[in-house]
Amino acid sequence: MLRQAVILVGGLGTRLGERTRATPKPMLDVGDRPFLDTLIDELARYDAFEEILLLAGHRAESIQARYDGTVRGRARLTVALESTPLGTAGALVHAAERLQQRFLLLNGDSFFDFNILDLAVRANGRLVHMALRADVTGDRFGRVELDGDRVRSFSAPGQGATGPVNAGVYVLDRSVVGRVGALPASLEQDIFPALAKAGAMSGTSYRGYFIDIGIPEDLARADVELNERLRRPAVFFDRDGVLNHDSGYTFEADKLQWIDGAREAVKAVNDAGCFAFVVTNQSGVARGLYEESHVQALHRWMADEMAAIGAHIDAFEYCPDHPDGTIERYRRASDRRKPGPGMITDLLGRFRVNADESMLIGDKASDLQAAAAAGLKGHLFSGGNLESFVKQLLPRRPASKP
Repeated sequence: MLRQAVILVGGLGTRLGERTRATPKPMLDVGDRPFLDTLIDELARYDAFEEILLLAGHRAESIQARYDGTVRGRARLTVALESTPLGTAGALVHAAERLQQRFLLLNGDSFFDFNILDLAVRANGRLVHMALRADVTGDRFGRVELDGDRVRSFSAPGQGATGPVNAGVYVLDRSVVGRVGALPASLEQDIFPALAKAGAMSGTSYRGYFIDIGIPEDLARADVELNERLRRPAVFFDRDGVLNHDSGYTFEADKLQWIDGAREAVKAVNDAGCFAFVVTNQSGVARGLYEESHVQALHRWMADEMAAIGAHIDAFEYCPDHPDGTIERYRRASDRRKPGPGMITDLLGRFRVNADESMLIGDKASDLQAAAAAGLKGHLFSGGNLESFVKQLLPRRPASKP
């Protein structure tokens, strides 16, 4: 599993003219906040990355002041500063000692809405595995020629080639850095063509929303579109009886048994571009059977088990309270305890959820009552394969056209 994400934020942004003279391109406001904030938040919601390393150059002081040493979700943010421009490959050489053996690499001036953990799983040990945007029209971007998932060659912009577009998101092996010669050097122009010729690159095409803010027209378009594109449908999963078999107050990883197709169902939600949440009553805490730390540790284990197949939960919510609890601080009625809607409404307040297209999947009447109280559709899962059950319910999101 990848634990480090690296973002290239050192470019000059010359095509944007005066706007980037004093401000790094990724720090330009898009949707009333720095574009880089959006990229970082998207990485953090996967809850898989422990470090996000920013490779900064042009006007790097503003990036360092805002992000260095901060924490987003599970990830600690650090900044590496270039004193002179070295190109995209040179930035990796400059930060080589800080790179993990395998890491996710992103361009800091583009946004691509797809399941990043799916890319990580498909990388399968290759030196470079790249995310590609399918069905892009026009000649602004270069094209990638594939043979299966192997990258055969690249075509420069303006050559009239067809095929998917390099979306600027990669899983890289650190050994690629050792292939960089004289500096400055570009990954795209100096390193990747040789790797493709050697059969060392592969790629997967996706159709999620993609935009590059490198030219004034697309910067303006992103400012209008991005916030709405980040508003997603959500699937709220009950836990015991839906994701795992309900064996009575489950809190130990070695005793958890997944429902057939449970992890795959979560991945289907991720691949569809929806949020995936867990909302679970955990009255065992109030009853003194286990502690909140046990619930949190189990959810961490479940998250790692899901990540192994390219799936993730955006947030685990649980309610430890019960009015008949034996532990005094948890002995109370709570709107967060289902059939109350509190856990759901809390998530609706924290995330950009399109509630009209969202749903809850539960195995009890109290789950469906909580969904109704929050204004969501509820679906009763009575057993079988959860992936098959979920796939027939998922909303279909139209693909964007960059």
